[in-house]
Amino acid sequence: MCYSAQIEANYRRYIRQFGASMSLDDFTQLYLGLVDGSSKVKTPKAMDAAFLESTADDVQGIFRLIEQHNAAKASALEQELFKQKKRLADAERTLQTKTIKAATESKRIAAAKIESALRRLEDIKRTELLPRDSRIFPQHYAPVLVVEDGQRVVKPMRYGCRIAGKPTNYDVKFPGTYNARRDNLERFWKPCFGYTHGLMVVDVFYENVARAKLEGITLSEDEPDENVILEFRPRTGEQVLVACLWSRWTAPGEKDLFSFAAITDEPPPEVAAAGHDRCIVPIKEQYVEEWLNPDPKDLDALYAILDDRERPYYEHRLAA
Repeated sequence: MCYSAQIEANYRRYIRQFGASMSLDDFTQLYLGLVDGSSKVKTPKAMDAAFLESTADDVQGIFRLIEQHNAAKASALEQELFKQKKRLADAERTLQTKTIKAATESKRIAAAKIESALRRLEDIKRTELLPRDSRIFPQHYAPVLVVEDGQRVVKPMRYGCRIAGKPTNYDVKFPGTYNARRDNLERFWKPCFGYTHGLMVVDVFYENVARAKLEGITLSEDEPDENVILEFRPRTGEQVLVACLWSRWTAPGEKDLFSFAAITDEPPPEVAAAGHDRCIVPIKEQYVEEWLNPDPKDLDALYAILDDRERPYYEHRLAA
């Protein structure tokens, strides 16, 4: 289902490779919502870094918003550190005179929260990017290549598609809408398929797999299975262009929501052998123009693009 993916988060890559422009207003509104507290979206650090590293005049407003947001997060974490350090000191003083279960538990919790806060502070301050900085999960935002008014545009979209016209509780009722199954494109995804198509550049994708399937063993009825997360990466290391559907959701008194889903299909043999039953669909670069400008009256042509896909061999390993 592509529960998670390591993506190309730098919008400049899309601009160079596909001749796209950046939707400056959409990126500005995304980060403005984080600063003013009107939204609690999650963005990959690598996407933020693309703006922080840029010297272009037109993105300096976004640069300042990201700086403000990071400063606010750091301030909140520092306050949390002060609070938990005091809690830890109080618990340790109590335990010096007598052993109390509540104090022992308070010490454990405070120590864990201090460690977490320090780790998150370090992540905010760190400038060297790590592979995990480009990883997205459902409800995270990512740059997506689409066509608007006949032009290729990179827009920030939420991974998890709320189709236009659906109620706000749609996300809770259908939590798997980051996955657009190929065999459901003309039913559940009918409002998008043939109308609003996008592309996401992916390096690696991750899937939940039952350990018994992975290891090819049969469990007894009362024997519990274990879930593991596998990392799937093209053997040659190339990035793939993942076919996506997207929607612009609007409602009175609500901010517009741009969101998307990755199309998935039956897995290639090596993914199935690893224990997973779905796989993202990487399209060939020769079909980019046709995919991004779909004809709803010729769905057969769109299915043909999905069928004539790139077929890299995916190597897998346990995710770190």
